[in-house]
Amino acid sequence: MHRLVAITMMAFLASCFAPGRNACQSKAAMKAAYRRIVGMGGLGACLIVSGCTTVASVQEPDLKIANAWHATFPHGGRTGDLVSWWSTFSDPSLTALIASAQAESPSLESAAAEIERGRAALASTQASFFPGLGGSGSLARSGTGGNKANQVAAATTPSGSLDASWEIDLFGKTRQRSEAARLRVHERTADWHDARVSLAAEVADYYVQYRACRQLEQVYTTELASQRETIRAMEMAATSGLTSSADLALGRASAATSASTRTAQRAECEVLVKSLARLTGGDEPHVRDILAMGKQGLPTPRTLKLSAVPADALRQRPDIDALELEVAASLAEIGAAKADLYPSLSLGGSVTIGTSSLTGTSLPWSFGPAISIPLFDGGSRRAAVSSAAATYKVAVAAYKSGVLDAVAEVETALVRIDSTRRRIGDASVAARNYRAYFKAVDSNWKAGGASLLDREDARRSAQSAEVSLIEIRRDSVRYWIALYKALGGGWDASASSPKDLPQKSKEDLL
Repeated sequence: MHRLVAITMMAFLASCFAPGRNACQSKAAMKAAYRRIVGMGGLGACLIVSGCTTVASVQEPDLKIANAWHATFPHGGRTGDLVSWWSTFSDPSLTALIASAQAESPSLESAAAEIERGRAALASTQASFFPGLGGSGSLARSGTGGNKANQVAAATTPSGSLDASWEIDLFGKTRQRSEAARLRVHERTADWHDARVSLAAEVADYYVQYRACRQLEQVYTTELASQRETIRAMEMAATSGLTSSADLALGRASAATSASTRTAQRAECEVLVKSLARLTGGDEPHVRDILAMGKQGLPTPRTLKLSAVPADALRQRPDIDALELEVAASLAEIGAAKADLYPSLSLGGSVTIGTSSLTGTSLPWSFGPAISIPLFDGGSRRAAVSSAAATYKVAVAAYKSGVLDAVAEVETALVRIDSTRRRIGDASVAARNYRAYFKAVDSNWKAGGASLLDREDARRSAQSAEVSLIEIRRDSVRYWIALYKALGGGWDASASSPKDLPQKSKEDLL
């Protein structure tokens, strides 16, 4: 039977793919094949006809990437690796918060569970490579009553059977499905690394905002204390008639405004604490303890090493890695769908052991091949191929979009880092001179040479300049964190990963 099927397939394919003919489309080829094959061979050829189809060739994604960055590279200071970059902050609070988030985050638990689910799907697919074996057993006692002529004595009948089956992967359907499942395990692993990078960057971003928030709160607190001292002095002067009621009302209004601003700023700081607690497992007292042990100022990181070629930077991103793996997995699924258009061959066998007091022991068995031919299915298999091809196109589009987004994220972060670096110098000069201006106006006001309105204008300008400087410094660190994330972070598949994470080789990529 095996030899007959092989001869049938070879004869038919030779006719279908003769020079100058389209594969499986020429009626003349089909007729010629039919005339060459008679009896069972002809039947086999007719069965194989149902598997012939024409599928458009699939092209690998073609995406042009610039050979250089267009934004200005950051410079100055020492450069640090992505892997050990967080340690360059020299801030124990930040390090502890990131470690706590990595250990307690539900998002990482979910990503790790996705890896386990992918492994289970891979194991299920790979099981099709091996024969299946099942067994059954029974024990029955039977007999008949009635008169002596019809009566049959009770007897016990034990029986058992073994059934085996194995589908031979003739056209690679199982192999392609297994390949798609294997690639998706690596894809889920890349997603896990991407989740770790994103989580660390999010925790650091909230932490930097918190430190800046407390600095802003301190600015408003210091200013409010100064205003209240001024009001007390004005109230004493008002009782002596040395200060007008209008100046006193203006001073009280300004102090109330500052108090309201400080209250709002303090609330924002509390919200940031809640956000950090959410990311690190929900233990807010523990988060507050961590925040109390670190530096109170803004952390200052080292600059990052940046590849001169955008393509090199993109290779560091786990999310791009995942998108690329999805393209490869989708391509494998097209192969599996195309293989499903062709006949399937399987081997099966069974053996049954039965014992009866009437018939004795019996041992029936069977073994042989079976072929399943998709003669007519209403076009469902061809639709599956089209669906797989469309899924591949979606994956390619997502990959291209991800690459473009990644390049834009790096370029944007570089522009913002360069901008804040330039602005910090100007903002420092502005804050220093506005504070000197306020001191001069304040001295003049105390000497009676300036009005309270002039003093309040100078105070607000000095305060605004200080707030602006803190915000620019905060944004500068946040943009460095954004660049770290845009470059893919310091993910390493061999460190701090779920147990036995599979290592992806270069051959797994397109």
